[in-house]
Amino acid sequence: MLEQLYNSRILALAESLKKDNRLEVADASATLDSPLCGSRIKVDLKLDGEVITDYGQQVRACALGQSAAAIVANTVRGQTVTTMRALRDQMEDMLKNDGPAPDGDWAELAVLEPARAHKARHASIMLPFNAILKAVDAQKAGKNEQQQA
Repeated sequence: MLEQLYNSRILALAESLKKDNRLEVADASATLDSPLCGSRIKVDLKLDGEVITDYGQQVRACALGQSAAAIVANTVRGQTVTTMRALRDQMEDMLKNDGPAPDGDWAELAVLEPARAHKARHASIMLPFNAILKAVDAQKAGKNEQQQA
């Protein structure tokens, strides 16, 4: 079962991740931890209204969390906040309720489907999605984190 979970594509994505690639100037930033596994992500966003125009992150996570973060970093630019909210919900549904994997721009996230059976890994996978939305929500509320790149 672990062989299927840590397949060659997941390991390649994790290896490709630039683990410390924060933005010098961001419109929104957030840090999020997964207490269960110790994973942590810091994200930085540049926004044009609802559109994410640039993205940076610092990731300390397992191979699954790194893989999710790598896919997000490669795909998030040009996406809307509304799309990211729907994507977060779809990923949660995929992991917790055997819902369908995302398609279209986000089809590569299907590589994480084997993690469904490993509930302890879900929080790490969800970190980039939740951190993006935490950053946006904090910015809208006027409570953006101070960025420390």
